[in-house]
Amino acid sequence: MHVHVEVDDHGHASLPAALTEASSAYFNAEDRSPDIDTIAARYREWGMAAVVFTVDARTALKHEPNSVEDLVAGAARNNDVLIPFGSVDPRTGAEAIARAEYLAGELGVRGFKFHPSLQGFDPSDPQFHALWAALERIGLPCIFHTGQNGMGAGLPGGGGIKLAYSNPLLLDAVAADFPALPVIMAHPSVPWQEEANSIATHKANVYIDLSGWSPKYFPESLVKAANGILQDKVLFGTDYPLITPQKWLGAFEQQSFSDEVRPKILKNNAVRLLGLTSGRSAAAGA
Repeated sequence: MHVHVEVDDHGHASLPAALTEASSAYFNAEDRSPDIDTIAARYREWGMAAVVFTVDARTALKHEPNSVEDLVAGAARNNDVLIPFGSVDPRTGAEAIARAEYLAGELGVRGFKFHPSLQGFDPSDPQFHALWAALERIGLPCIFHTGQNGMGAGLPGGGGIKLAYSNPLLLDAVAADFPALPVIMAHPSVPWQEEANSIATHKANVYIDLSGWSPKYFPESLVKAANGILQDKVLFGTDYPLITPQKWLGAFEQQSFSDEVRPKILKNNAVRLLGLTSGRSAAAGA
């Protein structure tokens, strides 16, 4: 449920170089920015499908995002293994709404990715209600980064990136006010894991993806909830290319998830949330 495409077909990177280098060091990534066809070839070899996306943070970063159009075209070329999500910059107002409608209606993205800390916005702020209302009408799931940030880690001032925007409690208001909008809280939400567990338990439209952390470091409360009350609401994700599926799955095997829960996490919950069936290709329009 969580794979980054950070360079487009024209070689344009999604992030300023300083942030890319800092996150690579933070995660000790082996191959920081493979292109979309390389990602597809690897996932095909590994027998997996992947949700792929970038993040449009043009206002906060003063850096144009890599092309979502290229990402969608790449997913179409590899529609057996890739599922394209779009991204819009909430701080662009009406432009973000029009862009979201275009990405969903014309390009056929299957969801949207937001990173409140990287994009520099509070998702609970009423100024963004019109965007969430539009996305609720569109009816596609939205992934929001939560918790600790690898982006900017180790830089002076964290590269200007503010952790508070990634507190999952800010998404509780979004989920409450827009109950038909599927909200995926990305990552174990350290240091706010208890808040994330509570929100996902309380709100039927809220899910948790397990990317960005090796399972050996998962908070105990998350493992307990995933084995119990949240077993139908947790989703496999790695944060590739920052963490490889092999490393993640190796650690997952050593965690105390039940045999009943493991297939739900690794496939079944995502298939249901994304509306996939065994006879349908991964990408929209395939």
